[in-house]
Amino acid sequence: MKIAVDVLGIKLSLTTDERLFSPRGLDAGTRAMLETVSVSHEDRVLDLGCGYGVVGLALAKAYRPRQVTMVDVDPVAVQVAAANVAALDWSEGDTEIEVLESDGFANLAGRKFTLILSNPPYHTDFSVAKEFIESGYSHLEPEGWMYLVVKRRKWYENKLRSVFGGVKVIAQDGYWVMAAQRRREGVNRPHPVQTKTTRKHAKRQARAMSRRGRRM
Repeated sequence: MKIAVDVLGIKLSLTTDERLFSPRGLDAGTRAMLETVSVSHEDRVLDLGCGYGVVGLALAKAYRPRQVTMVDVDPVAVQVAAANVAALDWSEGDTEIEVLESDGFANLAGRKFTLILSNPPYHTDFSVAKEFIESGYSHLEPEGWMYLVVKRRKWYENKLRSVFGGVKVIAQDGYWVMAAQRRREGVNRPHPVQTKTTRKHAKRQARAMSRRGRRM
């Protein structure tokens, strides 16, 4: 099955399969995420749970990042995504693209990325999303970003905040796009709160210090 995808100012002709997610066209959630994310030429992008590869291929074609890696646990998805990569015209750019079969990050040991994107499954428990978020953090370079598009806000927002220390939430087209950054160690830590001291309180502190000095 062939579909035409028009997103980010580019047009893609992609092969899909009925066994994969949203086989008849680009779903609204994925479109919302693609239209929110910021990508540079130096990025190393991971399309996590790539399906037939629309996220990775759209970003590669639109932004020409250094590298795009697409992974999926489903061998059908990997086969279809690889076929779409092979059929794409790369005469204009030099983005390195690879497609791997992997259960989450299982086959990505030691790999680091500057940008991770995923449209995690909605109709399951949160075990897959939990693994994506926790492992995603460890596979991000410092200052790298993870983007998720979801239908249910609260759990994802709380989980991303607990792992990353913060999260940006963007409402778009009935979906929530979540963006969380891995901060550098020792950077952006909250400053200690300074308590205001009145003159009366300062005098009390001074008298207390004086009494302590006389006892020594």
